[in-house]
Order: sequence, then C-alpha cells, then structure tokens
Amino acid sequence: MSGPARPTVVLLHGLARTRYSLAGLRRYLERAGFPTWARSYPSRRRGIADAADQIAEWLARDLPGGGPLVAVTHSMGGLVARHLASRVALQQIVMLAPPNHGSRVSRIYVRHPLYRWFFGPAGQELASFEAERGWPPLEVPFAVIAGTRGRAIANPTSWLTRARGHFTSDEAHDGTVAVDETALPGMAGFATVDASHTWIMNDPRARELVVRFLETRSFEGRALSHPLAPVLGGEG
Repeated sequence: MSGPARPTVVLLHGLARTRYSLAGLRRYLERAGFPTWARSYPSRRRGIADAADQIAEWLARDLPGGGPLVAVTHSMGGLVARHLASRVALQQIVMLAPPNHGSRVSRIYVRHPLYRWFFGPAGQELASFEAERGWPPLEVPFAVIAGTRGRAIANPTSWLTRARGHFTSDEAHDGTVAVDETALPGMAGFATVDASHTWIMNDPRARELVVRFLETRSFEGRALSHPLAPVLGGEG
C-alpha cells in the first residue's frame, strides 16, 4: 500500500531572478518524489506583499484541488513566502539564504539611482527597517539554510562586498547576505553550507537538507546550530 501523497513544492525565486534559477533544484525534488510548481513572478516591479498576492492567485487557478502545499525559496523568495503563508495553507517552508532581517548591502546602495531602478520597490523594502517590521512571522514549521562562501566567481555581488569591506573579516556570509541576516526566531531547523548566495540552490548539501526537512521536519541534530533556533522536543 502506498503512503500518503507528497505535498506539492511551491518554488519561489529571489529578486531579479526567474523560475529557471531553481530548475536544477526542481528536478532534484521531482526525482525525490515531490510534485512541484514554479512560475516567474515580477520581482522587480512589485512589492513583496503584492508578489505574494499574485502568486496566491496563480496557485488558486493552477492547483484548484486543494492538495497539501509546502514552499522552498531562495533569497527574497523567503520573504514572499512569509506573506504567502497568510494567504495559502502552506504546511512547511524551507528558505535558502533569506534576508529575513533585510539586507545590509541593500541599505548601503538603496539611494543609488541604478539600484532603485534595477531592483524596484522590493529592493527598496529590503533596505527599510520599517518595511522589515511589517513582514509577517511564520506559524508553520520552517527551516533556514544559509551560505558561507563569501567570495565566488559566479556571485558578482561578492566581488563588490569584498572590495568595499561590507562584511567584517570574522563574519560568516555568502557574499550577499550575512548568516545572521537569515536567521529568524521560531526556526525548526538551521544549517549552513559552503555555498555562495547566487547558486546556493545548486549545492548538493543544501539540496539534501531541503528534502530531509520536507520529509522529517528536521535536520537531524542541526536544528540547534543557531542561537535563535528553539529547543525542540524529540529532535534528532
């Protein structure tokens, strides 16, 4: 007898990216037996909450059966998921490199006209402490996977942050977001991987952890690896 059907994984890309940035992770999840859903949303043209509204409309249209849903996100997609969780019944969320406390790099460059043009209203929200206070907390089990490779050829932002000294020499970061910017109270799991911000979704360890959390709601002993992670009964 087969077990219960696996939930559909809603894949949410980051700012100025498209669904194709998560294509490899999507194939990995499907090979693990998870049905998936992904669409490119206009991340440069809409605010974060507005993007969540549009995605909720798409999900209602594309998945009318009301089956179980979980979300796997990259970067700003994690903030979109925090809004989406109040519109759609998500059972779990796994966030890859989410700027859960906004972005220091965004705050440094937000006044530059090129930044404001390219990253739009969502990019300006990432730089705003006031906007950050309005991002909803999560009431579903969620985990965070942060990257620690601060310099990578494939992450152009890391060239700038390294050259300008935006992160201290002893600070863990992925070239774009500091590890401490990713963590959020109430995490059921927290882990770090040796990956850059831009391509953390292609890291083999990150992919393994995503599937593990979706299957068990645990990183098997890694859930307490950040001080904001709660003490969970029965962990391990």
